[in-house]
Amino acid sequence: MLLSYLRKKLRLTGTKYGCGGGGCGACTVMVSRYDPQTKNINHWSVNACLLPVCQLHRAAVTTVEGIGSTKTKLHPVQERIAKAHGSQCGFCTPGMVMSMYTLLRNNPQPTMEDVTEGLAGNLCRCTGYRPIVEGYRTFCEGQPELFSKDDLLSLDPTQDLIFPPELMRLAEVKDQSTQRFCGERMTWINPGSLDELLQLKAVYPQAPLVLGNTNIGLDMKFKGIFHPVIISPTQVPELFKVTQKPEGVCVGAGCSMSVLKSVLERSINDFPPESTHMFRALLQQIKLVGGQQIRNVAVSTLGGNIASAYPNSDLTPVLAAGRCTLVALSKDGRRRVSIDKDFFLGFAKTILKPDEMVLSVFIPATRPNEIVHAFRHAPRKESALATVNAGMRVWFNENSNVVKEISIYYGGVGATILSAERACQQIVGRPWEEATLSDAYSTLVDEIKLGPSAPGGKVDFRRSLTLSLFFKFNLLVLQYLKEKFQVALYGLSICVFIVASRAGYRFRYPDSIPFRFCVLCVQNVLEGQSAQDPVGRPMMHRTALNQATGEAVYCDDLPQTDGELFLVIVTSSRPHAKITHIDFSEALKLPSVVDVITAKDIPGKRFRTFIGYDEELLAEDEVTCVGQMVCAVVADSKAHAKRGAAAVKISYEDLQDRIFTVEEAIEKESFFLPRRKIERGDVEKGLREAEQVYEGEIRIGGQEHFYLETQSFLVIPIGEEKEMKVYLSTQHPAFTQVSETLGIPSNRVSCHVKRLGGAFGGKVTKTAILASITAVAAWKTGRPVRCVLERGEDMLITGGRHPVWGKYKVGFMKNGRITAADFQYYANAGNTADESVLVAEKILLHLDNAYNIPNLRGQSAACKTNLPSNTAFRGFGVPQCMLVIESMIDDVALKLSRLPEEIREINMYKDVSLTHYKMEFDPENLVRCWNECMEKADFRQRRQAIDLFNQQNQFKKRGIAIVPIKYGIGFSEGFLNQAAALVHIYKDGSVLVSHGGTEMGQGIHTKIQQVTSRELNIPASLIHISETSTQCVPNTCSSAASFGTDANGMAVKDACQILYNRLEPIRKKNPKGTWQNWITTAFLEKISLSATGYYRGHDLGMDWEKQEGKPYAYFTYAVGCSEVELDCLTGEYRTDIVVDIGRSINPSIDIGQIEGAFMQGLGLYTMEELKFSPSGVLYTRGPGQYKIPSFCDVPLKFNIYLLAGSSNPHAIYSSKGIGEPTVFLGSCVFFAIKDAVTAARKDADLTGPFQLNSPATPERACLACATHFTKMVRDGSTSGPAQPWALNI
Repeated sequence: MLLSYLRKKLRLTGTKYGCGGGGCGACTVMVSRYDPQTKNINHWSVNACLLPVCQLHRAAVTTVEGIGSTKTKLHPVQERIAKAHGSQCGFCTPGMVMSMYTLLRNNPQPTMEDVTEGLAGNLCRCTGYRPIVEGYRTFCEGQPELFSKDDLLSLDPTQDLIFPPELMRLAEVKDQSTQRFCGERMTWINPGSLDELLQLKAVYPQAPLVLGNTNIGLDMKFKGIFHPVIISPTQVPELFKVTQKPEGVCVGAGCSMSVLKSVLERSINDFPPESTHMFRALLQQIKLVGGQQIRNVAVSTLGGNIASAYPNSDLTPVLAAGRCTLVALSKDGRRRVSIDKDFFLGFAKTILKPDEMVLSVFIPATRPNEIVHAFRHAPRKESALATVNAGMRVWFNENSNVVKEISIYYGGVGATILSAERACQQIVGRPWEEATLSDAYSTLVDEIKLGPSAPGGKVDFRRSLTLSLFFKFNLLVLQYLKEKFQVALYGLSICVFIVASRAGYRFRYPDSIPFRFCVLCVQNVLEGQSAQDPVGRPMMHRTALNQATGEAVYCDDLPQTDGELFLVIVTSSRPHAKITHIDFSEALKLPSVVDVITAKDIPGKRFRTFIGYDEELLAEDEVTCVGQMVCAVVADSKAHAKRGAAAVKISYEDLQDRIFTVEEAIEKESFFLPRRKIERGDVEKGLREAEQVYEGEIRIGGQEHFYLETQSFLVIPIGEEKEMKVYLSTQHPAFTQVSETLGIPSNRVSCHVKRLGGAFGGKVTKTAILASITAVAAWKTGRPVRCVLERGEDMLITGGRHPVWGKYKVGFMKNGRITAADFQYYANAGNTADESVLVAEKILLHLDNAYNIPNLRGQSAACKTNLPSNTAFRGFGVPQCMLVIESMIDDVALKLSRLPEEIREINMYKDVSLTHYKMEFDPENLVRCWNECMEKADFRQRRQAIDLFNQQNQFKKRGIAIVPIKYGIGFSEGFLNQAAALVHIYKDGSVLVSHGGTEMGQGIHTKIQQVTSRELNIPASLIHISETSTQCVPNTCSSAASFGTDANGMAVKDACQILYNRLEPIRKKNPKGTWQNWITTAFLEKISLSATGYYRGHDLGMDWEKQEGKPYAYFTYAVGCSEVELDCLTGEYRTDIVVDIGRSINPSIDIGQIEGAFMQGLGLYTMEELKFSPSGVLYTRGPGQYKIPSFCDVPLKFNIYLLAGSSNPHAIYSSKGIGEPTVFLGSCVFFAIKDAVTAARKDADLTGPFQLNSPATPERACLACATHFTKMVRDGSTSGPAQPWALNI
């Protein structure tokens, strides 16, 4: 693939590996080709991970390194994303840059719609997207801006790289020779003509035709499918020919989605409006097929999309409904075939013969009195496969509403697309009226069946979608008839919500409304602060420019060393079994496989210990989950190591006592001890004295970290005195020192961390284990060993956020005051303890959130199951436990028929108080955040407007919610709060700072630079932070718990003050001297210019026996408010957040952390779902199956306010930790959805509390609304296999 060629052969490492499947955009590059017919140069953004090098004949490839650098000259695209604070960890930044650069090469004056469409194929897990949009908004004319363009580089297209003239000359030469590329096991053939293609297809009938490589490439990469011969007809002009006729448009099967989009847009302009229904329907679907990079190379191209016959293709239902045909061609001749129900035989099967290929597709213009529409529902609006899609066409008799012909096709409800023939028969020959449609709905319910174990799950939801999509078609047909024949609209008495037909409640960008983001920072620097002092100022991330140019070095960007090997992990395929034999003989026979590493090869400890529990590095006798590491294969390349890993055969003896769910764990008493309990007051008495008591529950699903940079390691044996150098991506360098695994002293191992491409808690425990395994391989072979997990491996092995089942019993008075609450939390820990017991403890320490409940009790348990072990994740259990108490608050409000915000305000901490663990705190700033958010969000006025809107609308409902948070900062294990630093001043005055924190996008190095600048009173430009290394700072603590800057900042401050005091006599002697003069003098006077700094940290701790303590240094407070609309088709949506972060060291970085955390919370509570098979196999192993928020999910209005006048005596410069707390504010979207669902249920005469589990996906929201269609589906359900497709974790 182009990606590996760029990175390994050409050493152009700016292009990143993020997922390997074209789903994240980290590997985006620009491919340019010259068209000799039009004399135009076309530029395409593409995913390098999917693009074979063999297809790049006559093409120019531009990477991020090619458009600008900090050493020569920046390109405006690179500068603007950096200066807009749009780069945090930076791993996604080169891909963002190249997507935007390609757009500007094609259109130097884009609209905001162009920008968002161009970036839709790129994902970011850090920023929350807003600053990226703000930076690139500056290229659009007439758009409001948050900063002036006066200080920015201007865009000058004349300065861009020219297309190589030699490639233009080559393109002009009509060379029809066939190209063959032969690899170790595969032959790639590029035929030069159609005749040659047909001959090849006759000789190799099973050889796939590859143009876009978005289907075949993924099958080969992820499913292990092998093709000895691949035919790529990119040089066959007949496959790309487009012909427009009065009857319609004939499009070559090789045309990409981007080309097809242009053809359809042109046809819509050329044909009469009444003839363009089909073109418009198809165009609507194409705009949502993949990201721009995918559409540019095909999504298998038009012909590939049809021939692949995937059941959730967005095009085939429309093509089938719209009377489209194709020309099938073979050596024996051609035939025209209708694309209809008879064309698709089953999953990935069509009536095409093995030696046939699709030459072209004819898309007919619509006839008079005929309309065509397309529909789709997907987990995410953009870059997501459809859950259900449909193409529908109706043709009426002239001057009548009697149906002459109708066609309805669905995708996503079977092994292939499905024709609703029986429903169509109910309609044909009858007038389009309520009785006709009622019969059709009933028939559809019976006609479309899905068993409980249907692949993809969501059975009731998918069936209800078929009705909802048809209902939507009904509305559009009625509108058409009204306009054409002035027929009165009828049938609107059916109470359904079109939320059932779209991923509708998330924040959307209506086409008619421009993006408007507003971020307000209301803090100012201290009065009298020096202009040189950067503390409190919005300083750009110190390496943002390097990240935007691709110069920033991540672990896998390090150059290959001599003799380097690559390691691939072999994992268990059984959830619980004894290992009877590991046979790696076949693996060792493969060329270039050097060795296989098992537990027996470990010279030291064969386990790592976390919180008192030992975890095996490699399983020896027994496996306890699918994905447990068993052994590892090392070879001279990644490809050879993967082949070797596939050849390892592990024999098992299955054990029957498998546990997957917390219910099963409770039943079998499978827990990691200790189980914690905490109580204050008399809960039983409080419940007895309450006027009402209610019991409820909520389930919160897990979450994948989805850091863009997967787990990465490079271990290099020095060859002397057992020394090892470990380069890796970890939050905790000291913990990943592999000395105990190798049986050597820690002083022989140095760990180096330059930066991380995201972490969020996921690069601590499993990272230590993976580093140990890699080190064993390097130890055994005596050669450098590299290990970089693929996205699917990473998601399978490393675990994520704990799913939690929360149960509660609450007593309350009629005035809304809660008198007592009793909580039980069960976290699915997985197969090993990891940090789960600590997560369960933190859940109990935050169970009160912001509420003063006099009688409170909580119990938590970490359940041991046979799923991959879950681990630390941003928030460490707090986002789960707080959702439980906020759900309880909502239920109390519903029981009392009051508003949730009223119950929240009544029960909120107001005065100096004690927590349930007897820690005193002052909630003044919590109350201030609440009041300010209510005011800034215009909450009460909007609540009234929403109530009025909901009364007036049956088909759309709005909801609003406001949620507070009180989040404890610091480690409750006191020893983890310490930090150390090392500061060197060189003779030229430059300063090198080393500290124990790792840079993972949170801006710790930037803040440390600001601290150093203030303390030494020198410009930030003199200060450098190279890396985090255990050679410089030993015994580091983890960069976690939102405490990295608090601890390391104080350590650096200590070191700088020591140095500054040493220089005091020099300054007094020469008060007018410069910094460089003072340093030179100090050196000559033999004054040490190096100092270590140390911060002891707070003495924090929790006594669980006494149920009291001071586990946190202080609290960060915040309040978030969000408004949503179910099935939003028009209107504006906004989020307002007020956060107390003390006095911010760097407001721009802190706002970025707030926004990024909020969007991660938005994903947790509304979108992200981990799915496991009934046998414990993780289904969701990449961005194709697991959806994190994208550009389309950002609130249209996103207002961040930093609380003014706040200070914090417990942290450096009165700042506060902010990385974790605001994840929970994503729940205000969850509760706004629940608020809208409550309004829907009220219309259906359903009142009172109801259970809405997290994430509140469209499926859950739709079913909770209890619509007419969901009732029809459930009433018409048939019995099927008892085992569902996925476990309910």
